[in-house]
Amino acid sequence: MAEISDVFFVDGMRTPFGRAGEKGMYWNTRADDLAVKATIGLLERNPGVPKDRIDDVAIAATSQTGDQGLTLGRSVAILAGLPQTVPGFAIDRMCAGAMTSVTTMAGSIGVGMYDVALAGGVEHMGHHPIGGNADPNPRFVAEKMVDPGALNMGVTAERIFDRFPHLTKERSDRFGMLSQHKAQAAYDAGKFQPDLVSVAIKDAEGSWGLATEDEGRRPQTTMEDLAGLKTPFRPHGRVTAGTSSPLTDGATMSLLAGGGAVKELGLRPKMKLVSFAFAGVQPEIMGIGPIPSTEKALKKAGLKIDDIGLFELNEAFAIQVISLLDHFGIADDDPRVNQWGGAIALGHPLAASGVRLMIQLAAQFAERPDVRYGLTAMCVGLGQGGSVIWENPFYDGKKRK
Repeated sequence: MAEISDVFFVDGMRTPFGRAGEKGMYWNTRADDLAVKATIGLLERNPGVPKDRIDDVAIAATSQTGDQGLTLGRSVAILAGLPQTVPGFAIDRMCAGAMTSVTTMAGSIGVGMYDVALAGGVEHMGHHPIGGNADPNPRFVAEKMVDPGALNMGVTAERIFDRFPHLTKERSDRFGMLSQHKAQAAYDAGKFQPDLVSVAIKDAEGSWGLATEDEGRRPQTTMEDLAGLKTPFRPHGRVTAGTSSPLTDGATMSLLAGGGAVKELGLRPKMKLVSFAFAGVQPEIMGIGPIPSTEKALKKAGLKIDDIGLFELNEAFAIQVISLLDHFGIADDDPRVNQWGGAIALGHPLAASGVRLMIQLAAQFAERPDVRYGLTAMCVGLGQGGSVIWENPFYDGKKRK
């Protein structure tokens, strides 16, 4: 008989993230191969998990066509050398794709149907620009269900400024600058490198190289630099390239397991799932989506925002994160929030990003036994938010000095 089970994040790895486009390091690399690399790296690091014990593989992509098509979970499983007995599927919740891969697999583990699963995401925004293969139903606009600007994420970010005038461009610029500085400091301290899978790449001249770190970082960024940038989404607007996540290519993968499998296989999980929630908001102002999803996840867990000791919030736009922090009464520069920087510096390969947040939170949990709970949250295109609350298995209840 199947039994209700705890769900554990055993481990996670990702490829370095590359700049999208012809000048980016992955221009000549297939999207599915990025997902294969992340999968192989993760399995090699966890040899105690027999490959034939993996119950399912869920891989998200926002543009499921071309080298991101063909039921990614199944095709990547085969390409990564998993037994043909291991099934797989593809998933899409735009920016929260990988997050939804995790929560979907977690649900299956939680009700005892699965013991071990792989969950991740990939986005090659160079090969597949956002919305490039989509054909939005004309009724959205004709029947005034959704404003045309709702399909432009930068426009939705500008609208957060409109709604909350006290969230100024200067605050947004400072948040964007600090993301760059924190990401570089984390690189210098060797925080990211253990969870990155190197990828062989080929440039336009046919020369081979190795992608070993995130490509789009700008650690020298200053407030003066940001003040002078154009506002592409609105004349005299407040959203700039310096306060937005860049277009990015990359893949992430995580290994999830139930309590019984953790014990049987002698696994050492990095996090335990507490709760998760998704919520819908007006598509025209999608950036506030993580506010209601976080409130739902906290309620499900019986927790308050003050119980959260570490936050990994996806920086689709600086203003989007600031609006959530403001709602919960958290300072823009609170040290609990994105302590190693975020998507503004590292990149946001849409459907892959959710698991990047989890990988970073897991690494921080290992360093912080004084922290019991952490939150991974993100806004989602077409007006949604996703939030997952995790518990630190290394929590010892001792206050930090």
